Amino acid sequence: MADNGKTTPDQTALFDAMFKAPQQLFGQFMAGEGASAASGAADLAQWAGVAQRLQQMWFEFQQQQAAQATSNLPKVFSDPGNFAGIMQGWLKALPFSNPDTQKKLWEDSLALWEGVLGQYGIGPKAASASEDGPQLPRKDRRFADPRWREQPFYALVHQTYLMLAEQIMAMAEEIDAGDPARKDQLKFAVRTLVEALSPAHFPLTNPLVMQKAVETKGESLVKGMEHLLADLKRGQLTHVDPEAFKLGENLAATPGKVIYQTELFQLVQYSPTTETVLEVPLVIFPPWINRFYILDLTPQKSFIRWATEQGITVFVVSWKSADASIADIVWDDYIRAEIDAIDTVRERLGVKSVHTIGYCVAGTTLAATLAILARRGEADKVKSATFFTAQVDFEKAGELKVFIDDQQFEALEKLSAENGYLDGRYLAATFNLLRGNDLIWNYVVNNYLLGNEYPAFDLLHWNGDVTNLPAKWHQSYLKDLYRDNKLVVPDALSADGTPIDLTRIETPCFIQAGREDHIAPAESVWRLTRHLRGPWQFLLAGSGHIAGVVNPPSAKKYQYWTNPGSVDTYEDFVAGANETPGSWWPHWLEWLNAQDSTKVPAKGKRVPGGKGDKVIEDAPGSYVKTR
Repeated sequence: MADNGKTTPDQTALFDAMFKAPQQLFGQFMAGEGASAASGAADLAQWAGVAQRLQQMWFEFQQQQAAQATSNLPKVFSDPGNFAGIMQGWLKALPFSNPDTQKKLWEDSLALWEGVLGQYGIGPKAASASEDGPQLPRKDRRFADPRWREQPFYALVHQTYLMLAEQIMAMAEEIDAGDPARKDQLKFAVRTLVEALSPAHFPLTNPLVMQKAVETKGESLVKGMEHLLADLKRGQLTHVDPEAFKLGENLAATPGKVIYQTELFQLVQYSPTTETVLEVPLVIFPPWINRFYILDLTPQKSFIRWATEQGITVFVVSWKSADASIADIVWDDYIRAEIDAIDTVRERLGVKSVHTIGYCVAGTTLAATLAILARRGEADKVKSATFFTAQVDFEKAGELKVFIDDQQFEALEKLSAENGYLDGRYLAATFNLLRGNDLIWNYVVNNYLLGNEYPAFDLLHWNGDVTNLPAKWHQSYLKDLYRDNKLVVPDALSADGTPIDLTRIETPCFIQAGREDHIAPAESVWRLTRHLRGPWQFLLAGSGHIAGVVNPPSAKKYQYWTNPGSVDTYEDFVAGANETPGSWWPHWLEWLNAQDSTKVPAKGKRVPGGKGDKVIEDAPGSYVKTR
């Protein structure tokens, strides 16, 4: 606009070009001049049939949902107000109504439109068009496909989106929320909104979707609708082909037996693959937030299989997904379960102590378990403890803290009030939101809009195999640890009648963190070293919460960092760290052997299911197969 409020000739030409761009775009999808009348009629009939099928599919889905007494959808999906209302409150802090903000957005938009259209020889900057094709100011991998640049309409749409996204995110960054936690919530809400509104997520503004719809005469849209309705019925986004993997066949297939069982867990012992094994066995405690077979994916990626091949007697706890029968489970029960598993293995093999691994929340629990054993004078039951991406100090616990406030605690209580447990699909949605572009919107485009077939990917199959959580444990864990950070305060918490003081732990500890971990940030994991009395080694692995752990030597991927010096801060560790390419598993094995390298024959109870050995069932067990 000119200063007098009137549109300038250049701006009139710009708007004219903008309105003509969509006409040019959709013209390419119309039948050519040489198309016969019969062909055109057939195409119209095909599209009419597609529209009718889409309408019928949606109508039948609505009828099915209305006929069901209880919906399969978790309340977080069937009643979006649980979270949408909270997000709306956070977003109110943005200064959209500020006149200066509106003026800047308008001026920047005009400048962008002139520049982008000029690259196509349109408007007042038409002379700036390059012989090498359009040179657009902003790049983003979501719009890397050349089809986003072939037509000025799509270029204008996605470049405008990227500019607005930049400015809105900058607004959130500049706002003084008065509280760092509140500001993090605002930034998360803004990022979530901005990701959702990408033009890639709407058929008419995504050239890939439009092209495939035309090429398939609408069949891609029908296939996408089938995928969407299937996910709505199951209440969860599908990432991979659900028929590609079978537990016990091509996932979680390392040979073993369930040798012990309680209402909370099954204890799996794996068959040895070497003639001799380390005398001290290994007991692994995976997180009960997910299935244990993250450590036993395909044979090429299985940490459990690899460990048995190194001559380790491996036991793994398979936690039961919560149902009404264990709705009253609390943290004390998980700590007792870890002690129970340790004692069961010691008794079964006739050994004084065991090596342990605790992953994520089970690692946090292992730290509490070690403190309790130390207070009771039973620390010698554990020869060593390894922690995979486990936190004990939650002051800097990462992006999950955006979900920690009283309003969200109340929403969680409502979600679990009926059955006493939190539906695992809610937690899956929460973790997916932390990486929305990668774990939600990428699949919305591929599965629903493009109607692509699902890939076969073991890690994402595991990611979608959700577990329910006992509500009482979940609430107290979030409040006592994430909100109040009590675990690092000596004797502020107790379990099974024993106060917890981490500074009593003298057990040798190996602490692994992921450099790109957004669930348990490396700096937060490091803080465990500040509370231990005994020897410890810290290792920083490349990648994040999952890939940083599941990185077999055969993959030859990533790297890890160690620092043999005496350092007091995470920053000092990083500054003086030595980088080693590849997997960190062999380094850990070397550390484990240094604790006790004594070996014994792999016979007797070291071979589960051998002569006279009563077992319950084959690995991976029934707890991992039920929800």
